[in-house]
Amino acid sequence: MSILKLKPSCKDYLWGGRRLIEEYGKAYEGEILAETWELSCHPDGPSMIANGAHAGKTLPQFIAEQGKQALGTNCRRFRDFPILIKFIDAKDNLSIQVHPDNRYALKNEGQYGKTEMWYVMDAGKDAFLYYGFEKEISKEEFEKRILEDNLLEALHAVPVKKGDVLFIESGTIHAIGKDILIAEIQQNSNVTYRVYDYGRVGADGKKRELHVDKAVAVTKRAPAVGNAGAYPHIADCDYFTVDKLELDGAVKKKLAGEVGPESFVSILILDGEGTVTNNGESVSYQKGDSLFLPAGSGAYEIEGVCDALVTTIREKKDGLRIGIDIGVTDTKIGIVDETDSLIAKTVISAGAARPADEVIADIGNAAVNLLEKEGVALDRCIGAGIGIPGTVDRENGVARCSDDLQWKDVELAKEIEKYLPVPVQLANNADWTALGNDAGMIGAAGLMV
Repeated sequence: MSILKLKPSCKDYLWGGRRLIEEYGKAYEGEILAETWELSCHPDGPSMIANGAHAGKTLPQFIAEQGKQALGTNCRRFRDFPILIKFIDAKDNLSIQVHPDNRYALKNEGQYGKTEMWYVMDAGKDAFLYYGFEKEISKEEFEKRILEDNLLEALHAVPVKKGDVLFIESGTIHAIGKDILIAEIQQNSNVTYRVYDYGRVGADGKKRELHVDKAVAVTKRAPAVGNAGAYPHIADCDYFTVDKLELDGAVKKKLAGEVGPESFVSILILDGEGTVTNNGESVSYQKGDSLFLPAGSGAYEIEGVCDALVTTIREKKDGLRIGIDIGVTDTKIGIVDETDSLIAKTVISAGAARPADEVIADIGNAAVNLLEKEGVALDRCIGAGIGIPGTVDRENGVARCSDDLQWKDVELAKEIEKYLPVPVQLANNADWTALGNDAGMIGAAGLMV
């Protein structure tokens, strides 16, 4: 079965309503259904497979069994599954919040930051949302407004209607207003910093926690500008590309597509009903369904009457790689471009007598500092390769034995990924270091090609 129909993870946040149950057929017994995580590999709420031979498995389980080729070659640059797709029913106002970028979130939360887009599925007559500031303000004013409870006066309120699209880059302060139904495509993250919550209390009777210090550290204190829209897409960025599909059953009765080896395809049905066919198999769909076609599934057709969002992952533009050549006394770190040219490097001391965790922390921080010095965003990095003296387990990213470094069974890839949110590959560095000064860094970076 190449077409997976997904069952969402359900969230009952206090601001939610019942539209996802009553209008979209979501199976949920609670009184409030605020969000359904329709395409999710996040540990806080993975999707389940509802059909075929894999029914009952979580999406992460399916991907683990099939291998990362099910995601596509364009996803190799991501450490984790790249996106999370939701339906959101805002019966009441959501909190004023902000999401960190990858660098800050990785350092402080151990997961990706969050850039997202909203497609407004429905909105009340006077519905609006908050999106950035009316004008640029200082850090001091931002903090003061939070403490004095008058932050709303400084925010930009945007009236919305059905069909509107907004792109919310990490660091943009925002909030969904009441009486709005939204489809959200975002990075695979659950990090949110809340700065204002209308004085509401949670189930425990206490006011919900605010995250003032972290929010102040990551918020862009200026009007939000730009949009990720790029014709013919409604949104396009390094994390996701989203297209709007409309079939009217008359003039537009059918769409033929191809799921190549580059990316999976997610189809989120906003309205309508019909069938999707792939490899001789057909799956029916209706309003509210979420379908997942693994990379390499081949030709497919979708027919019927529907509005849908189709999400894929495109190739990274101008991607850079990080090469790390660990030696007994020194470690060389370099940034390598797509032509294998070394564009920046640094050297740090890494004594073999020190514990592995201390050495790895120094290497991780030095790599991040090199990127910052060169003005290279983490988002441009597609992977990191590490060469070390000794025996390595490349499949699991473990330095099994290094007499030179006095390391044994060190989970090097996993530890470096705490600093660099990209796939990390290991290899023995002997072949590269014999070739010259910079060969170790370039060779290590070449692991990610």
